[in-house]
Amino acid sequence: MTAIRILLADDHSLFRCGITGALAEHADLEVVGEATDGLQAVAKAKELRPDLILMDIGMPGMNGLEATRQIKAECPEIKIVILTIGEEAQHLFEAIKGGAHGYLLKDVEPQDLVEMLRGVSRGEAPISRTTAAKIVTEFARQAREVAAGDRSHAGLTAREEEVLGLVAGGATNKEIAAALGTSPSTVKNQLQNILVKLHVENRVQATAYALREGLAPISPRESSPAADKGRSAGDPSSG
Repeated sequence: MTAIRILLADDHSLFRCGITGALAEHADLEVVGEATDGLQAVAKAKELRPDLILMDIGMPGMNGLEATRQIKAECPEIKIVILTIGEEAQHLFEAIKGGAHGYLLKDVEPQDLVEMLRGVSRGEAPISRTTAAKIVTEFARQAREVAAGDRSHAGLTAREEEVLGLVAGGATNKEIAAALGTSPSTVKNQLQNILVKLHVENRVQATAYALREGLAPISPRESSPAADKGRSAGDPSSG
């Protein structure tokens, strides 16, 4: 089994130690490095090329949002999950636009964190109800500026719209496959096509589109133990 290689970026050493200790109990999760500010996070990302970065926002010097933008620009394959103390709308949207694959609150239970990290690695981490509500409020505002007749749903097929709606509802690739009577690999390919057509990078951005265009319910269902605490949405390209 190949472990998921994780970089921790947080300016509080005690918090980093706590996360490292919690993950050390799991053979499939490996902390390969730590950073104490955004500049160091960017440098470590380039040096270590981790699979996933847990990124704090409020760090000295360069904050986590700017670090996320720089890392995604130079190392787009790295998945980044924001890990912070509050779910502020401004930070949430900046994180999504910067390419973050998830947005976690620091009060997450250790086991929920472990499952979320595994989910992000597979591309199956759901978006939370609270996060979805904030996303839909913003995109509903934007939608009012677009004439209904101008919306073509980016050329999505009927099946792709159906898949996207299930993604936005919090379903995993396996659950989508079961619901549609197909295979997870087929769902994976459909999600890749959806990303290309929508010109978005990951699952949370695709979910935001679905909410804005009315292709999904405003409040996605809860599909993991982490769903009500501001858990994240991961990349849909695998799983």
